Amino acid sequence: MVQRVSSTRAFARLAPHVVPALDRTVHRLTRGRVLLSARLLPGAILTATGARSGLPRRTPLACLPDGDGGWLLIGSNFGRPGHPAWTGNLLKHPEAEMNWRGRDIPVRARLLTGAERARAWRAAVARWPPYAAYQARVAREIRLFRLERR
Repeated sequence: MVQRVSSTRAFARLAPHVVPALDRTVHRLTRGRVLLSARLLPGAILTATGARSGLPRRTPLACLPDGDGGWLLIGSNFGRPGHPAWTGNLLKHPEAEMNWRGRDIPVRARLLTGAERARAWRAAVARWPPYAAYQARVAREIRLFRLERR
């Protein structure tokens, strides 16, 4: 049922205003031990340098850990038309930090393309089928990033 609700346009309008704010608050109050959205998908807090401001930007995100100690990030923006700001930040400043299970880990982001992106996309949709509904709703190609430890 949760996946069905999260695939809707109404969820796409509401969630970007509610989910990150709740995640940031709970994450701060629990000193990095809890992210509410991680009850559905693994979650982390990404701290990236703002593409225009140059300031640190903290964003709670769903992520998919890979078998090599890194993570896959999906720039779905809940199926909204524009790319999420954090993806532009990583394109300009690929060195970032992930708070994963209460630990800050320095990472480097890499935008996935071609066959590597296709494999990652299949893995993401297998883990969270609403990503396919998000992609079907937008004209842009959803950006996928692999984060590797520095």
